[in-house]
Amino acid sequence: MKIDLTIDEVLSTTRSVRKRLDFDRPVEREVVEECLNLALQAPTGGNAQGWHWIVVEDAAKRKALADIYKANFMIYASMPGRKFTEGDMRIDQMPKVRDSAIYLAEEMYRAPMMMIPCIEGRLENVDVAMGAGAWGSLLPAVWSFMLALRSRGLGSAWTTIHLILEGEKKAAEILGIPHDKITQGGLFPIAYTIGTEFKPAKRLPLEKVLHWDKW
Repeated sequence: MKIDLTIDEVLSTTRSVRKRLDFDRPVEREVVEECLNLALQAPTGGNAQGWHWIVVEDAAKRKALADIYKANFMIYASMPGRKFTEGDMRIDQMPKVRDSAIYLAEEMYRAPMMMIPCIEGRLENVDVAMGAGAWGSLLPAVWSFMLALRSRGLGSAWTTIHLILEGEKKAAEILGIPHDKITQGGLFPIAYTIGTEFKPAKRLPLEKVLHWDKW
């Protein structure tokens, strides 16, 4: 069932949800398929439609994927974080971001479903233009999927940590993905959200990132 949101509200309140994912409520296949059908309407370079979507319901496979994610997260969390200049509002946001990220790493296995979006071809050694074209054919579709989830009272979190080190290969083995031909684009827990009221996030003001005619 869709919730009553305008297009602008969906666009301004869809984000990575972690602590407010309801891990105890089942998710229906047909709802996820509705969202994926909408995702298939996203732009695709050269009309290639080279995307693939692996939705994981099996508890053992979800646990195995979550274990990869958690192990990689512990390594990632030990790395030096990005440095912001004094007074940057993002400094104040980081403790909450870190806390919710830790929560997801600990609880990811409980998600009723997980989804791994994939794109045909291996992208680690392609040039900028080829890489931009390939990712530009997948990421808009993934974002459409997240918007569609939001409009139906579900949420997800855009994560890529399982891909570092040998994580992508391990996930490919678990799910039978032909790693030499297919690139994974992330790992998305799928669940209904606890409540459907979300506010726009605090972002840098437009004037900090907008450039007219030159940098």
